[in-house]
Amino acid sequence: MRHFLTTADWSRQELQGLIDRAREFRASPQGDALRGKSIALVFFNPSLRTRTSFDLGAHQLGGHAIILDARGGTWPVEFEDGVVMDGTAEEHVKEAARVLSSYVDLIAIRCFPKFENWTAEREDPLISAYAIYATVPVINMETIVHPCQELAHMMALQDEIGDVRGGNYLLTWVPHPKPLNTAVANSALLIASKFGMNVRLLIPDEVYRLDARYMDAANGFCDEAGTRFSVHTDIAEAYDDVDVVYAKSWGALPFFGQWEGEAPYRAKGADFMIDDAKMAMTNDALVSHCLPMRRNVKIADSVVDSPNFVGLAEAENRLHVQKAIMETLVSGRAR
Repeated sequence: MRHFLTTADWSRQELQGLIDRAREFRASPQGDALRGKSIALVFFNPSLRTRTSFDLGAHQLGGHAIILDARGGTWPVEFEDGVVMDGTAEEHVKEAARVLSSYVDLIAIRCFPKFENWTAEREDPLISAYAIYATVPVINMETIVHPCQELAHMMALQDEIGDVRGGNYLLTWVPHPKPLNTAVANSALLIASKFGMNVRLLIPDEVYRLDARYMDAANGFCDEAGTRFSVHTDIAEAYDDVDVVYAKSWGALPFFGQWEGEAPYRAKGADFMIDDAKMAMTNDALVSHCLPMRRNVKIADSVVDSPNFVGLAEAENRLHVQKAIMETLVSGRAR
């Protein structure tokens, strides 16, 4: 049995197989891979694209999706081992995962960090516990990484560019009124480096470096591909001659859960919004965002409404790649 928790656990060839299968689903949406089967979609955080695309994808494959709102529809679940359960949690994940496994064929989980302690939360404790105790495959719908978004993103880039190997990829921090999860940023580093691109990370200050696990992985994948990973704080240097610009905002990890101290560093990125002047520095680059996106805060209207913006195609691709993931896991085969 295999889970889909992070693309770091899957080879580039396996991931490309999922993308190729997703293209087949885009051309012919209906299938029967989930006929007579079901998937539990467990949401500890709200969702629009993820919930809709997984629910519809299961339906188009002949299956049934059971949507569980774990914020209010179920009681709190404990996932630490050996804990004395005298707090708010009514059930341990050891029982919850096994019971769900006895009902459904797949379990998918969306659970953001609590923004309390990054040292603990970087271990992705809840979905990791489900993966240990579930007896059916578990899919990550976004925790501290967002592997489904990664595949949708790479699929959109390949549709426009073809072979992305050797291309220049920029992941840029962009403004937002509040600190956000680092999941999509972590995932962008993983997928761009694993698929052989030169990866640049643009941040307003060194405090916005991502977790070493993902920085080191990007370095390693780039080394394997003979490409380069670099970190920049200079806008012009980072944008020069890039082929892809990916926008994301995230909170600085040194201030994780204590965001008041981050404010002066966040202010240093006030001019990081993607606009026409920055795009003019690129190699007529594609630009994207995982959505939802604040217009004229993260990306200017003129850029979002240009032919170079592929964020809507990326969002549509979520439906296709997730069908490929569900089919692969339920069949026990990786293409």
